[in-house]
Amino acid sequence: MVLLLFVEIDPDLAALRPLGGFFVLRTTGVPHRPLPTLAEAYAGTASDVCRNPLTFRIRKVADALHAPEPRIAASVAQQGLAAQLWSAALGCAALYGRVPDLDPRLLRWDPDGSAPDDLWLTEVRPLPADAATLAETVLHAHLEPLTAALHTRHRVAPGLLWGNAASALAGAARQLDLWARSNGRPEAAARARTLTTALLGHPRLAGTGTLTGTAFRRRSCCLYYRVPGGGLCGDCCFTRPPRSSPDAASG
Repeated sequence: MVLLLFVEIDPDLAALRPLGGFFVLRTTGVPHRPLPTLAEAYAGTASDVCRNPLTFRIRKVADALHAPEPRIAASVAQQGLAAQLWSAALGCAALYGRVPDLDPRLLRWDPDGSAPDDLWLTEVRPLPADAATLAETVLHAHLEPLTAALHTRHRVAPGLLWGNAASALAGAARQLDLWARSNGRPEAAARARTLTTALLGHPRLAGTGTLTGTAFRRRSCCLYYRVPGGGLCGDCCFTRPPRSSPDAASG
């Protein structure tokens, strides 16, 4: 039996800092300039950057990647945001035994920034760290409205986006597992694996791919191979870039 070691969740979420990258979630130092919440980003009720930051981020990604079509940039942008949300939630669950409430109204987002400098949680409200809570906190509160927005505004297939969400979750779990094992935290690695397995069984994510240990193989493609100079991701359903339309593989 693995002994679970937890520490009390703190206002700075300091336990996430050693993990780096997408795991870090800022809770202090919000810029003085107005920033929209993720709730506002999903709603997309206005055309200016502050109220329609999702469109701004997608255009920014498209310009950076020289993406030949908007849905590719939308896919990449969505997977990046999903990775940040899953990483913060799963990292807290594994290290604290609690997760912060990630209500979209509590998260300020800078669409012109990049992880970890684009998200701020304005209030830390501890919640239980079970799979149902993580599903509610990330999948229902964020990924469902984000998927709906991208499908409606940018014609991205829902199957592709749910494949991205599953890939982002599996990627976060894999990184957390590597860190935990390297730092003598086998209980954190075990907790992350258990939660990831349960979450991938959620109706929204079930069937998006196959998890073997910490390795995930998805059943859809994020379209990154269509970026100039791009290739296949490590968990792609393809073994070589297809020459025909990716629609069949994107769900």
